[in-house]
Amino acid sequence: MGMTVLEMVERDHMRADIPSFRIGDTVKVHVKIREGDKERIQVFEGVVIRHHKGRMGATFTVRKVSYGVGVERIFPLHSPQLDKIEILRREDESAVQGCTICASVSASPPGSKRSASANGTA
Repeated sequence: MGMTVLEMVERDHMRADIPSFRIGDTVKVHVKIREGDKERIQVFEGVVIRHHKGRMGATFTVRKVSYGVGVERIFPLHSPQLDKIEILRREDESAVQGCTICASVSASPPGSKRSASANGTA
C-alpha cells in the first residue's frame, strides 16, 4: 500500500527533534514569540499532564503554578513555534498513576458517595 498525498505532506512537516517524554515529566518548553518585527524565546516550565498522540495533530499539555495560580498551556507537538523541549525530570509511572487515583478520591466534594465510601462510612 502506498502513502496518500496527505501522509507524504505531513511526513515532510513533522519534527524529528522531539524528545520522548511522558505524563508526569517536568519539562521546559522553549516557544518562539513574535512581537512586532522582533522574535524572542519564552520558556514555559511545568509538568506534562496530557499527551495526545497523533500525526500532525499531536499535542501535549503542560501545567505550572505561577504566583499561586495554576496555568495550563496546550502545545502542538510539531509546531514551528516550538524551539526546543528540555526534559528536566522524569517521573516514575507508578507514582503518577497512584497520584491520579489519590487526587480523584480527595477531589470529590464532601458528602458525595465517593468520599463517604472512601472513608468507610457508607
